[in-house]
Amino acid sequence: MATVELVMPEMGESVTDATISNWLIKEGDSIEVDQDILEVSTDKVDTEIPSPTSGVVKQILHREGEVVEVGKALAIIEVEGEAEIKPSPAVDEQRKGEANYNEENNGHQKPVTEDELKHPTPPFIPEQQTASPVQSVSATSGDRFYSPLVRNIAEQEGISQEELDRITGSGVDNRVTKQDILDHLQHREYDASRTASSSTQPVVLSSIQKASIAQSHPLTDRSSQNISPVKVKDGDEIIEMDKMRKLIANHMVMSKQVSPHVSLFLEADVTNLWNWRQQAKAGFADRENQKLTFTPLFIEATTKAIKAFPEVNVSIVDGDKIHYKKEINIGMATALPSGNLIVPVVKNTADKTLSAIAKDVNDLAERARNSALKPDDTAGGTFTLTNIGTFDSLMGTPIINQPQAAILAVGAIKKKPVVLETEAGDVIAIRHMMYLSLSMDHRIVDGALGGAFLQRVKNELEDWDVNREV
Repeated sequence: MATVELVMPEMGESVTDATISNWLIKEGDSIEVDQDILEVSTDKVDTEIPSPTSGVVKQILHREGEVVEVGKALAIIEVEGEAEIKPSPAVDEQRKGEANYNEENNGHQKPVTEDELKHPTPPFIPEQQTASPVQSVSATSGDRFYSPLVRNIAEQEGISQEELDRITGSGVDNRVTKQDILDHLQHREYDASRTASSSTQPVVLSSIQKASIAQSHPLTDRSSQNISPVKVKDGDEIIEMDKMRKLIANHMVMSKQVSPHVSLFLEADVTNLWNWRQQAKAGFADRENQKLTFTPLFIEATTKAIKAFPEVNVSIVDGDKIHYKKEINIGMATALPSGNLIVPVVKNTADKTLSAIAKDVNDLAERARNSALKPDDTAGGTFTLTNIGTFDSLMGTPIINQPQAAILAVGAIKKKPVVLETEAGDVIAIRHMMYLSLSMDHRIVDGALGGAFLQRVKNELEDWDVNREV
């Protein structure tokens, strides 16, 4: 019998791993091709992974609650045939990384056990440091299971079995996840630094602690800031961020660290657009059985501006190269019932009619609210639009959705008295006005380009054809 690896598939742009939420099968089950095998969760979507073949589930390699990198094996499926399973490229790279890590840290090779081959753990890039004593950590303690990844980190950081058992786990059955142990390392370092500050003894951080603080937890980084601990008073409540909120927070901090943000503002007279939609929305609803919101109108205007100024539809690659995107894919920031934010993407807006864009917007928004988005729905964005006017906000300074170069915020439409220039002279009229806010990456979008682009969006909205069909 031949065997086939079920691997963690690509889950969308910038997604490098996913958490196993639920196995839909168990070892020994017979499965069919395209049958859903397990459910996984990322910072963007929850989705099911289907089987690539028919066969029998020979072995499940990761438990519920574990984080698995893209390309890593999830399970082994036994199929008809004679070919033997071969380690995936990710596993081969993993073994090399582990060998390099152990050789650089301790001057010797750490033996790779059979269990570690089945459950490979990601390599860590070390720095010169005083190595922590390596202690043996069991795969199970009491009724609790510890994944190979968690055990590897515990051993390298000198976390004893007793200390590991005290860590509060957020995984299934109170299991300790990678995030839990990195959180523990961060607080461990902070407590040590407070003790050291009073005893004037230096604190030496390991590479994993530095990486966990600087990369995994930038929003709680105390290594470079003098932040006093928060005082908790009676009646206060402290709750753990959910997985999506943690990843959103880290992504936002990363974006501000990577891109020098500059913001520009313009006020647009959208009276013609407002009046046209008032007249067109009833007919559109009757014909398409869908709502005609302002979002597709803003997306169309933004797309036309991008076609005129393609230099904003770019990303930086390899540090100093500019990637000009051929496609125009507009991400629309969408608030979820949980209070979190997701950015589904309307693809190829330059090739679509306003009616088609409106249908895509409604479909993506509905599936986002019902947690039914697929990984591809949030991938491939080249520019992002956020309609902060939905919450009656006038203007804002949105954070760029990396690796894009700019993001546009549209504010609430308000009636205001405005001075109009006419042939008979200036007059004051009541008009529908709206602020446009553009945040741009000043490494590649200068003020002149950003201003010209924003002016073009304003013109597209102000010059709306009141006689057009939708």
